[in-house]
Amino acid sequence: MEKCPASSRILIVGAGASGIAAATRLLENNFGNVQILEAENRIGGRIQTICFGDNVVDVGAQWCHGKQRNCVYEMVKDMGVVQDTGDFFAGIKRVRSNKEVVPHDLACSLTDISMGSMPSGPQPVAGSFGTHLAENFWRNIEQQLPQVDRILASEALEAFTKHESSIIGADSLFEVSGREHIEYDKCDGEMLIHWGTKGFQRFLRLLMKVSEETPEELGLLQGRVHLGKKVTKIDCLTSPGKVILRCEDGDYFDADHVICTVSLGVLQEQHEKLFIPPLPAAKVNAIRGLTLGTVNKMYLEFEEQPLPDDWVGFFCFWLAEDLKELRKTEYFWLEGITGIHRVTCQPRLLMAWVGGALGRHMETLTDEKVLEGLQWLFRKFLTFEIPEPKRFIRSKWFSNPNFRGTWTFRPTKADERDTGPWDLESPVLGEDGHLGLLFAGEASSRNHFSTVHGAVEAGWREADRLIRHYSSCGPRS
Repeated sequence: MEKCPASSRILIVGAGASGIAAATRLLENNFGNVQILEAENRIGGRIQTICFGDNVVDVGAQWCHGKQRNCVYEMVKDMGVVQDTGDFFAGIKRVRSNKEVVPHDLACSLTDISMGSMPSGPQPVAGSFGTHLAENFWRNIEQQLPQVDRILASEALEAFTKHESSIIGADSLFEVSGREHIEYDKCDGEMLIHWGTKGFQRFLRLLMKVSEETPEELGLLQGRVHLGKKVTKIDCLTSPGKVILRCEDGDYFDADHVICTVSLGVLQEQHEKLFIPPLPAAKVNAIRGLTLGTVNKMYLEFEEQPLPDDWVGFFCFWLAEDLKELRKTEYFWLEGITGIHRVTCQPRLLMAWVGGALGRHMETLTDEKVLEGLQWLFRKFLTFEIPEPKRFIRSKWFSNPNFRGTWTFRPTKADERDTGPWDLESPVLGEDGHLGLLFAGEASSRNHFSTVHGAVEAGWREADRLIRHYSSCGPRS
């Protein structure tokens, strides 16, 4: 007997934004048997809001990027739950490692030139993102700011490159494809829309239709999420027309369809042993060709804000001789810090970003060693004292085996392999044409990879694929 939405069994691997979006979409379209298996002991995936400071902080996804063509913003724009960051960071300082604060107007001019040197337009650029940026920067310096000290300009370019690498998620801009700016569709409007004192978890609650009176419940997903269920095998071969899932704790589940939303990093590490039969060559090529970067956060809570009133934060401009000395010390990872600044709606916090290989190294250190390094950095750059924080937390996205990184970007090796998110997106059909295994997650988004709205769109995409598949069936009685 042909199955219909009410009777078909759907299993979703991963309770992040993509998995939750897929599950809620299906439930709202008369699919009655939808379950999520989540390896962590919480929902949210790379959205993780925790209580800290005066309210909450987001250890993972923090901002909604853009307003136009952004499904997250479209959902919440009239609900009063998000706020524009606006010019909050406009006055951020650029400080050299000799404690010299770069004059604000000059710093802004160097930043504007850096921004104007990035790839743009409808065509790919030759070589890598980093090569294009560096060549254009020095050309633009000659044309727009010929009198500037070249040493200072070099420091500014290095700081900007490091900052842009963290935005993209790359270890280096020289590994980023010259097609990145074409394939990533930047949504127009405010780039740093924040979630006030509620955090990004507020969006997940809206997706699940969780009542404000019972925030601890899961709304549409109540009773449908199985936590601590790490999937170790997805078998599309043994039982025709079925998919069998085995978990680390020995539990088995079977389904008519599976939507896999695990991160690209998990796919890269586990795909060879996770799937039966092995994934098609095109999908493996995409898994190996795309990159999941690492960007980590460090939050420091103080008794009161330690920065002067006219400081929102600072970027580090390293003098060449100081950087050479730093690299010989145990604090070498501090070179990876892209910025330290205040946090909206959190008057007593400072936040630091560290990415790439140095961010991965930071994850291996004890809290004490990380704080020791940060204090060294403060003393190196600032003329005023930053006290020891009263509390400290940080992310460790790479070392967590259920993530292995933060967000995806298009590297040059994807060009070499002639692959992209479209190959990751395509479903895997059984020998009988059965639509057994589907893939979602931000890495599978063709134009909005690396974002929560890209993850949500991908979850909806795969839910809609199943909805269309069952479109000939009648409604659930």
